[in-house]
Amino acid sequence: MGSPAPPALRGHVADAALAVVVGAVVVLAAALTDSAAGPLDYVLMIAAAAALAGYRRAPRAVLAVTTALTSAYVIYAHPGPAAALPVLVAVLTAVRVGYRGLAAATAGAFLAVYITRDARAADGATTRGMLLAGWFLCAVVTGLADKNWRAYLHQTEQRALEAERTREEAALRRAGEERLRIARELHDSLTHSISIIKLQAGVAVHLARKRGEEMPPALLAIQEASGEAMRELRSTLDVLRTDEPTGSPALLVERARSAGIRVELAVTGTERPLPAPQDRAAYRIVQEALTNVARHAGREAQVAVQLAYGEAELLVCVTDTGTASRDRPVTEGTGLTGMRERVGSLGGTLSAGPRENGGFEVRARLPLAVAPGADPGTPTAGRTGDRIATASPARAARDTRGARQEALPGAAP
Repeated sequence: MGSPAPPALRGHVADAALAVVVGAVVVLAAALTDSAAGPLDYVLMIAAAAALAGYRRAPRAVLAVTTALTSAYVIYAHPGPAAALPVLVAVLTAVRVGYRGLAAATAGAFLAVYITRDARAADGATTRGMLLAGWFLCAVVTGLADKNWRAYLHQTEQRALEAERTREEAALRRAGEERLRIARELHDSLTHSISIIKLQAGVAVHLARKRGEEMPPALLAIQEASGEAMRELRSTLDVLRTDEPTGSPALLVERARSAGIRVELAVTGTERPLPAPQDRAAYRIVQEALTNVARHAGREAQVAVQLAYGEAELLVCVTDTGTASRDRPVTEGTGLTGMRERVGSLGGTLSAGPRENGGFEVRARLPLAVAPGADPGTPTAGRTGDRIATASPARAARDTRGARQEALPGAAP
């Protein structure tokens, strides 16, 4: 099936069809009622009707040309009321686009020409003049009604859009308030309890060392776990107290490096602005993958982050050389589950698991749509073609400017 014609082409076809129909009616009426019509009469009729094809682009010019040609035809041939159809249509279209005064004045001038010329003819001249006056009055009223109806529809549409925006803003505001409430509850309850546990474990370790006693492994585990839990809770509270993340994968890579993780970033394809959902998903995938590396892969693991920009999709791949193995199945936690749900909501796919040669890999494919107002062929930051990005500190500083600081959960103490 072929693609539908553009709106501009459909409009031109409709205008041409209107001119053809009006011209056919006028010519047919002249052929049936005026046996003396000559070639010049038909030329004037066809020219007046053909001018209607441009009424969308130049309604005032069409009104003037149609009225002048039809008036010349009336003066020359003294036709019946059907000859006024091109002027009637031109008046109607001019009123629809807002030229009420000009349309009314033109209709009055044409009626004056027609009635003056018709007054010299036989009986029935007054009747035909009144009939034409009624037609033109109906044309003006119909044009005004149509203009007011279209204005009403436009106003109704704007109200609906405003109501939709208001509902979305209210929903976002309620969601933000709920996040803040949850953050306050977590801070007031869990933070206090975990701090007490960590403090008591630290005191117990200090006293045991002071007395020269052997440190119980369970006590050391409690101290380490409480510290890790406190860091994760603070990171969670930071996320709850902010909106969607701001920054870039390069900034995440720099933060991970500052935490001691050996990581490189590779960008291939033409890097360009992404739609907000895909941009957030890519950020969160890299963030969660680096968090898992910090937790499970070990300090000696090497990490590679790859962003491959294609025509229709973005590939996000994070691999590490950690201790994960296919011999030990991985149980998905909330982080991997959240990544899978986020990618699935965008119509993409995500695979996560140990690699054949050891280590772990997260691979996500995100379908892309062109961001509003963005040129898909325009690279960002002057980068085109394939290249390896080293995520320099200068770029990370630029990404940080004007953005809220969002710590990488679990990546740094």
